[in-house]
Amino acid sequence: MTDVLWTTWAGTHQARPRRTAAPNSTEEVAAAVSSAAAEGLPVRMVGSGHSFTDVAVTDGLLLSPTSLTAVRSVDPAAGTVTVEAGLPLCDLNDALAEHGVALANMGDIAVQTVAGAVQTGTHGTGRDAGGLASQVVGLEMVLADGSVVECSADREPELFHAARVGLGAFGVVTALTLAVRPAFLLHAREEPMPLDEVLERLPQLRADNDHFEFFWFPHTNNTNTKRNNITEGPARPLSDFKAWLDDDFLSNTVFDRVNRLCRRFPALVPGVNRISSRALSARAYTDASYKVFASVRDVRFVEMEYAIPAEHVVDVLREARSIVDRGDHRVSFPVEVRFAPADDVWLSTAHERETAYVAVHMYQGMPYESYFADLEAVFTSVGGRPHWGKMHTRDRAYLEKVYPRLGEALAVRDRVDPHRRFGNAYLDRVFG
Repeated sequence: MTDVLWTTWAGTHQARPRRTAAPNSTEEVAAAVSSAAAEGLPVRMVGSGHSFTDVAVTDGLLLSPTSLTAVRSVDPAAGTVTVEAGLPLCDLNDALAEHGVALANMGDIAVQTVAGAVQTGTHGTGRDAGGLASQVVGLEMVLADGSVVECSADREPELFHAARVGLGAFGVVTALTLAVRPAFLLHAREEPMPLDEVLERLPQLRADNDHFEFFWFPHTNNTNTKRNNITEGPARPLSDFKAWLDDDFLSNTVFDRVNRLCRRFPALVPGVNRISSRALSARAYTDASYKVFASVRDVRFVEMEYAIPAEHVVDVLREARSIVDRGDHRVSFPVEVRFAPADDVWLSTAHERETAYVAVHMYQGMPYESYFADLEAVFTSVGGRPHWGKMHTRDRAYLEKVYPRLGEALAVRDRVDPHRRFGNAYLDRVFG
């Protein structure tokens, strides 16, 4: 047994694998998979550990992609980039900027590995631009028999459609080719707005902005809205001091200390939320897209997020507010609401439907189970799909009702990994 103990970023799960390895190439990944097969060991590849589920946990061979970080090619004319699986998104953004290109959309943090983010369905918010997996046009994978395969919409299309958001269940992703567009600026406009007004104006706010999201502060009627729109510029970024004050000191240092206090004295939460939400001031700035999309998140928390049909989001949020207003829970973290267009990725949470994402959080160490359970019941009542990397209690019996292509995806899995070389307890639950 190895002495290595691997844990998720939030401390929700840990693994003590039999062996670990950090391959330097696709060929070394293939050799490691073949070696594990000879020993009868299951294999999982981890990323940065930002999933809250046990999706990466194994007691067999745990592969780390820390040496698989090369940018293999950037082709601005073709609008593509090919990168290795372990490259952090923040480093990808820097490399793309050097070539004058960018991702069309991304999530709100950028410390995950490219493969880990894509495989678990990481997304941002957008009217027309979808999640990361919808921007993937090719995958290089090591299959259970140690073979290396490249797949795309034209080459091994069923494997491609199943494995883009594949949870590592179809093979070890070693490289990805993503679509990129010419680098662009975003004008960011952030301002408080009453929740009732947001819900009333939601169709307009979604239609009028390239990227819209908002954060609702439980125990209040207050939100902070974010509208990001493509602009010709010029760039007018936040000053270094303003960026530090808002995004480092207030949003991380002070927020963490406030949550520590609320964890000790839960009765303070409603009052603290009222003060926190009113303390936010409007701001506007223009910067490179990836600097606007992503921010630093140092405060540790646990999270559950569901993708629900967009037409149900107003009713769902009103029900969520009713649950909080009953007084059974003390929720110090804002509820985050984002949007995505329908996509064609078989296991994407936005597959074939306009989607609203509702994410609920609890500060690390605070009781979350009953709050998450109450909200999960609301989300599932409208056919919600849980984020694959965030906490939920769904199993295959539920998931096959909300994913019309799940059966086809699992048939591909039976073909490429019949002996479940890449299986673990989480995949047993969600895939059967």
